[in-house]
Amino acid sequence: MYQLGEETPEDFWEVEALYDLCFAPGREALSSYRLRDGVARVAGLSLVARDADGILSGAIRFWPVRVGAVPALLLGPVAVHPTRQGEGLGGALINDSVGRAGDLGWHRVLLVGDAPYYKRFGFTRLEGVEMPPPTNPERVLGHGEWDGVAGAVTRWPDHPC
Repeated sequence: MYQLGEETPEDFWEVEALYDLCFAPGREALSSYRLRDGVARVAGLSLVARDADGILSGAIRFWPVRVGAVPALLLGPVAVHPTRQGEGLGGALINDSVGRAGDLGWHRVLLVGDAPYYKRFGFTRLEGVEMPPPTNPERVLGHGEWDGVAGAVTRWPDHPC
């Protein structure tokens, strides 16, 4: 049993340690991190999952971006502690947070990831959406209202978070 809740400032370093554990060294050198630099996470969507003992088991974050002039959310990173993987926690974090995003008026979510994994949550490959290089275009996926949306993904520094 897990409890999902909004990430608080007190969770920050614990979440960062989880991401360090789950991802390769140098994760912050990825192009998606340039879209996050100096931009606040979207309030209400960055979540943590804790077990019955209060131990951090998973986390997910969202960042505002633009695709051309159109607002969207950049999902990521999402991570589940290695001892908790395979329990459906990643799916719970994704489904809950994407649902919350829609409730808050965010109708487009994109990420860079493995299509076979993310398709179960409704993500499909985005044609014409260009993440900063070096990003494999086959891994640029979207959920929501993407018809007619194309262009470069850029930072949204004026987002009021």
